[in-house]
Formats: sequence, C-alpha cells, structure tokens
Amino acid sequence: MKFTCVPTILQEVSFLKQKLTEQLQTRFGFFLFAVVLFWLKTYFAYHTAFSLGVDGWFQQLILFINPIATTLLILGISLFVKNPKKGYRSLIALYMLNSILLFSNIVYYREFTDFLTIKTIFGSVNATKNLGSGVIAMMQPIDLFYWIDAFVLVYVYKKFVSKNRDERIFKKRWAFATIAASIAIFAANLGLAEISRPQLLTRTFDRNYIVKYLGINVYTLYDGIKTAQANQVRASADSSDMASVLDYMSTHYAEPNETYFGQAKGKNVVYIHLESMQQFLIDLSLTDETGTTAEVTPFLNSLYHSSDSYSYSNIFHQTGQGKTSDAELMVDNSLFGLPQGSAFTQIGADNTFQSAPAILSETFGYTSAVFHGNVGSFWDRDNVYKSFDYDYFFSSDSSYTLTDENSVEYGLKDKLFFQESAQYLEQLPQPFYAKFITVSNHFPFPEDEMNSTFALDTGDETIDGYFNTVNYADEALAEFFQYMKDAGLYDNTIFVLYGDHFGISSSRNETLAPLLGANADLWGAYDDAMMQRVPFIIHNPGSGTGQISNVYGGQIDILPTVMHLLGVDTSAYVQLGQDLMSAQNEGIVTFRNGTIVTSEYTILGNTVYHTQTGTLAYQTEEVIQKVAEIRAQAELQLAISDQIINGDLLRFYTPDGFVPVDKSLHNYVNSPAELEEDIAELGDLNTSLYYTNNGVSSVPLYQTDAPEFPANQAAAEGTVMEEQPASEETQAEEQTEPVE
Repeated sequence: MKFTCVPTILQEVSFLKQKLTEQLQTRFGFFLFAVVLFWLKTYFAYHTAFSLGVDGWFQQLILFINPIATTLLILGISLFVKNPKKGYRSLIALYMLNSILLFSNIVYYREFTDFLTIKTIFGSVNATKNLGSGVIAMMQPIDLFYWIDAFVLVYVYKKFVSKNRDERIFKKRWAFATIAASIAIFAANLGLAEISRPQLLTRTFDRNYIVKYLGINVYTLYDGIKTAQANQVRASADSSDMASVLDYMSTHYAEPNETYFGQAKGKNVVYIHLESMQQFLIDLSLTDETGTTAEVTPFLNSLYHSSDSYSYSNIFHQTGQGKTSDAELMVDNSLFGLPQGSAFTQIGADNTFQSAPAILSETFGYTSAVFHGNVGSFWDRDNVYKSFDYDYFFSSDSSYTLTDENSVEYGLKDKLFFQESAQYLEQLPQPFYAKFITVSNHFPFPEDEMNSTFALDTGDETIDGYFNTVNYADEALAEFFQYMKDAGLYDNTIFVLYGDHFGISSSRNETLAPLLGANADLWGAYDDAMMQRVPFIIHNPGSGTGQISNVYGGQIDILPTVMHLLGVDTSAYVQLGQDLMSAQNEGIVTFRNGTIVTSEYTILGNTVYHTQTGTLAYQTEEVIQKVAEIRAQAELQLAISDQIINGDLLRFYTPDGFVPVDKSLHNYVNSPAELEEDIAELGDLNTSLYYTNNGVSSVPLYQTDAPEFPANQAAAEGTVMEEQPASEETQAEEQTEPVE
C-alpha cells in the first residue's frame, strides 16, 4: 500500500511544480514571486544588519509587514510596461535598484550606525569621504546572503520564464489595483505605527524609528521630502536677510551685570541635562505608604539653596515637538526649535551655528564633549553635534555597554551612566565644556524594585513612577558631585543644571495637584502653564554670592547668562535670549505654542491672567495695550528664530574673531579611541586630570550604590551565599537568574 502511494505523491509534486512554473511564467506570478523574495530579504536584514530596538510582539509584527507596501509600489511600476519582455526586465531592474539601496544602507550602518541620507547618496564628495576605498574592507561573509535572492530571481527568469513567458499585455486595471493595494497596506502600517509611536512623522526623533515602523524605502522618501523643503527655503535666503536679524539683536541685547561678568572665567563647565525635571520638585516632601515623610530631591534642594548657586524659581521650558533636542538647541545656541517637528532631525546637521562649544573653543581653548548613554543617532545627535563643534560624543555606540539589567528604554541608568563617564571625563584636556544627558527620569517612569525609594499610591502609575525615578536621578547627581570633589575637579568647575521639559503631562495635573497642596477642583489652564517651570541652577563653587532669583525667563536665556559668567562678550553673536542677571532683561517668556508669561501677565490665547495671582485680568485699555506689546515682542522673537533656522542665515554672518565650524573635523564613530589619539599628540601640553595626576586614574574614587554596578553585585552575591549556603547546582542557577 505504501509503495503504491509513491507514484501518486510524485505525480502530485510534479503537478504542483508544473502549476508553479506556469504561474511564474505569467507577469503577475513572477511579480508576486519577486515581492515575496524582497520582503523576506528585507526582514532578514532588519534582524541581522541593523539595531532597531524592536520591543515586544506588536513591534515585531509592524517590522514584519512594513516592507510589503513599498515593495509592491516600487516593483508594481513594472506592471505598467506594455511590452512583456521589457516588463519582466524592468521588474528585475527595479529589484536590483531597490537591493542596492538596501545593501548600501547595510554597509553604511555597519560603519556609522546610521542610515544613508539623500545628501549622502547624491553628494559625491560626502559619499567618497564617508565610504571611500574602505567599502571593500567593510564587507563581511554574511553580505552574500543579501544578494542570493537577486541571483535566484535572475535564475528563475532565465530557467523558467524567458523562453516561455506570457506574451499577453498586462491589463492596466490590475496594475492600478496593485498600486492601490500598496497604498492601503501602507495606511494600515502607518496606523499600527502611530499606535506604538504617536507623532512618528511629525516629531521624527530618530531615523531608526522610521525604518523600524515604516521601512527603509519610506525613510528614504521622507528624508528626500524634508531635504527638498529645507533646500528650497535655504536657497531662497541671502545675506540681506541678516539685516533684520542684526537689527533685532542690536535692540534686544542685554548688557552683562558687571558684578558677575567673568566670575567663572577659566573654569570647566559641566552641563547636566535633567530629563523631565519640573520646578515643583524643589523642596517638595512626600509621605510614602509606610508613613515616612522625605524630600523627593534632597540633593537638588541643597544645590538650589547653596550660597554658591544662582538658582531661579521662574524659568520655563520652551520646547516644542522636538522636546529634549529643542532644549539642547536653546541651551547651546540660544535659538528656538521649529513650530513643527525637530530642528535637530530636519536641518540641524546642515545648518551653520555659533554654539557654545565653538565660542569657548575659539575664545579660551576649551575642549568639548557630550555624554549620553543611548545611541548616537537618537535625535540625529551624531550629525548635529558636528555642526555645534563638539570635539567628542560618548554614546552607547562606542562608549557604553547596555544590557537589559543596566538600562531603561532610553539608555543607561543614571547612576551607572555617570560612573562609566568618569573614565572619559578625567581624560578631557582642561578647561572643558561637558554636557551630560540623563535618561532615567523619562516617561513612562518605570519603577525599578532595586532602586525604589518612594512607594506612593496615587492611583496613577505614571505619577507614582515619576517620583521614584526623580528620586533615583537625584541620588545619581549626589554621587557624581561627590566624585567631582574626591577627584579634585569640583572647585575648578561651574555646574549648570536645567530641566529639559515637563515630565507629568497636563492631563495628569489634577491627580498631581493634592500632592502639591493645590485644589484639584480649581485647577485650570493657568495652573497648567505654571507647571512648565523647570529647575535652573548655576552652581559656582567658591563664589559665595549665590541667590535665588525670581526673575522670569526661559531656556533661551541660559546661553548668554552662562557665557557672561565665563567672561565671554556675546554682543557680536546671534543669541535670542538675554542674560538673566542683566538689569536690561525684559523677562518675557515665549512658548513655542504661543503662550507667553511675564512677571505681570500670563497670556493663553485670548485669555489673560495676572501671573502672581492666577486671576483673570480685566481687559482695560491699559491691559490690552500692554498685552499687545508683549505679544508683538514674543511673536517677533519666534519669527526671527525661524528665519535664522529655516534660512540657515548664520552662514552669511561671522563675528570678528570667530571661525566657522568645520564639520569634517569631527567623527564620533569611536570617540574614546579618538580622544586617546588626541591626548597622545598633546604630550606635555596635556592638561587633563588623568595626566596631571601622573597617570593615576580617579575612577576608583567614584562610589555608587547602584545594585547593577559589578562591584555591588559581587558584594550582594557574596552576602547571600554566606547567609544562605547552597549547593553548587543551586548557586549556578541563581547566578544566571536575571536581576529583577
């Protein structure tokens, strides 16, 4: 019986082979075969060539389906070719071109941990400089797999199709139906992407995200559209457009306060970017579930009240959709982000800037660096920082090792981040300008049992988690400052701490209100506006002249304030903010969404409040006139900033003594290695802490209680083993168990 079945099975196999061959010999059958091949090849590349940060089954589903729409669209073009022979060949040609685009991104990503941009593709000089003769050396054996499908497609065509192909003209309605299907699939893909990552195409904070959710082809098209838009605006600008900017600067510039000008001259500068920190945290104490009352940010409070700190109680974040990147743009350049999207990702890498690192490098010979425990491509930092003239960028691409245990969604946990950064900080020639971007206190504020301090139960997990991660971030700060003291860097460093944007959204403020001693029933739009205050502290050890200022200002004002403390004359630079210590400071805070706050009025659309009381302001002629004047100044400030950013106007204006930034001098592929090479060339001119300590590292002085820190892990495991002896088998199981 079993032997008689064999011919039947063979016949069925032969029949299926014949049917498959017949389908391949049709235009649409061969087309579908090509679509499936490229789809599978792309999905394979996603997992083998790129680090897209896919998390969970839902993102895996999106990743799996995202190549379908554009593959159908691109290869579907061949279906409109009437001549059958040319139609098949055009399909193969389109397949090869799409494969070249994918493979080029694979090779480029392997070297630069980023995706190709339109400017890199079509800019022959840049492409040669970035890839050059090293392309062959960058090849790997696995690259053969990215081309096997193409050989299979050509083989199938020559073996089964070329001599017996379907010579009928393909009906256009089926070609249009294919294109319509690709559009429908893309719409569904985009809908799923928006569920996982809202505002994906408007905020665009990482190229990885667009590729992960929508695919490389969509990313390339999106990048091309954004590039064309930026080029059109930039091309229409000329040097005459700078006239209005310089006129604005001449009337807007605030002279420095002579008492404080140059007080911190020659000191190192350490910026600490406090993720999602809001001003209401200062001096706030809460009672947890055990009945224990404690300060949420005890160390930050101590800095805030220190006699060496210039602290501000009425500083507001002014970020838009660019969030963290907008804050960085303002702090380093005193320019606003864009009305929509992020200036970093849209035009930041191409524009000309007069940023803090460049100014300090030219003026006083500062070394500059950014420390960030996440990938360099996030917010396109690995490209934008070149425009800012940062010498080094230490990111997880080459400087930190991330694991599930030591990191959160947006990078290395703060305690470990600061500790691991010490090895690079001690190597920076002094004076240095260093910026640390923290991430632990980032939405959704995941509570980590190992680091939990505040056990709150407000009924809102986000708020409960927020106070926990804020407290953790505060402890990380305390450890870092102690290290700076122990290492001998503290006294010769000025510390600038600022909150980048809100952490608790307005939709949760009513739940938060009772914790702040406010009445949730009376909470309104005015209160939401006041919640946009963020901490801003300039800590200058040894000054002894610190104070808490009630002046109203924003992140746009940070740069001129710090530059004047360092003794830099900023009158020739284009900075839209004003020195907060200047008597000429106007105290007008302009939000990117149109809200305006001054010490007298808070303007929310057509509604005006008295800032000090929160009560509605009666629309008298005097109030109407004052508000109109304030609004005009605020709108002009935003308009001037947009004009500068969109037109890249700073390329037409160079202050005396300032050398425009040469972006080609910077390469952040391996900043630790680059730093090592640079300091070797300095020889006896090296002014780093490590060198002046005769090669004795300060890193062992760094003390952290982070349970993920290897020394702490070893100590904890040793204690457990002493208290609870176990068999070798049990010990082995415990050592491989992930820490919760």
